Amino acid sequence: MRAALKVVVAAILAMPATAALAKSPDCASWPTNMALTHLKNAGLIDIPSVIEAQTKAVRLASEKIGKDLYQQVYDITFHTKDGKKIEVITKNQASSEECSMSGVDIYVVSKKIDGSAGQPSDGTTKK
Repeated sequence: MRAALKVVVAAILAMPATAALAKSPDCASWPTNMALTHLKNAGLIDIPSVIEAQTKAVRLASEKIGKDLYQQVYDITFHTKDGKKIEVITKNQASSEECSMSGVDIYVVSKKIDGSAGQPSDGTTKK
């Protein structure tokens, strides 16, 4: 009886560690850096002009597609010193051990069109 209780207690104590491993990784830096490199190579942005503190990466989706493998989608916005704003959507695979499990697909958002008449087309919301 005591041996069975020890096994149950050990299994319960191991659960938080297992749950932590199952959590989707926060890997914004990999797609952000790759997007910046590809934007530079395409001639769309000059890296020294990017205001790093204003760069914003928002994870839109993370879907488990394998054992510790996730498909992730980020909305990343870069701001430059001359007032330019470039927004991209990225898609890549990541794990808890490695953010760069795949290359990064990068889609430049050339125009954002909102479906609500009460919202302006620049992506900001009215208050």
